[in-house]
Amino acid sequence: MKRTKIKAMGQHFLKDNAVLKEIVRYISPNREDFIIEIGAGKGALTFPLTAKAGKVIAIEKDRAFIPFLQKKDIPNLTILEEDILKVDFNELLKDHDFKNKVKLAGNLPYSLSSPLLFKVLRERELFSECIFLLQKEVAERICSQPGSKNYAPLSILFQIHFSAKLLFLVSPESFSPPPKVYSALISLKKRDHPLFLIEQEELFHQFLKGAFKHRRKILRKNLVKLNLTLPLIDEAFNEFGIERNLRPEQISISQFVDLFNFFYSQKE
Repeated sequence: MKRTKIKAMGQHFLKDNAVLKEIVRYISPNREDFIIEIGAGKGALTFPLTAKAGKVIAIEKDRAFIPFLQKKDIPNLTILEEDILKVDFNELLKDHDFKNKVKLAGNLPYSLSSPLLFKVLRERELFSECIFLLQKEVAERICSQPGSKNYAPLSILFQIHFSAKLLFLVSPESFSPPPKVYSALISLKKRDHPLFLIEQEELFHQFLKGAFKHRRKILRKNLVKLNLTLPLIDEAFNEFGIERNLRPEQISISQFVDLFNFFYSQKE
């Protein structure tokens, strides 16, 4: 029963001490830091963080791990038995004065990584940095640059607000049970100011999804599916110096912002 539940949640517990030490090094906890850990599990990352951070809140959904996490009675550690997707970070942080020093860290369950990442995007103003262990494919997607086959809407949405860096890969053998794919540790450092101000963020997200819907097609054809006319699309491409035969992964973040603003202004 327990193994089935863990598998269903996509949980793979990190067991390699060398990798754990490297993760702690990159998180770089200090007494000024307030760290929220996603998925404390057996405390492999939790306990080393409490030794150096000012405050750690470890969020764990599985009740079976709670007694083990609590038994050490660490003063600067709070254990929260909760579903991370239901946690209100604003409420969690309202009584704490760690301005601009809140770090979010964790080994994200594969099955929850997508909704978790979009939750982080929505509540990004609360965090100075995120250090996540993710499925390699997702990590590469977040950090990819134009021209890469992994470049995608997720790359653009995160890189507008965060400086994203893939730090290192982690082999399946470092986990129990071992996943079928490699993982990667990434750093997301909040920018002092976003690269671009997007007033209609949800609409921008939908625009990017449509633009990348058929990656093998040129961007112009994908944009037509968004109920944009070819004359209007070509007018925008001419305005911003975009070649008409480019695919979506060949378009820079600034060009996507320009196109979005152009088309959105036409619909006002």
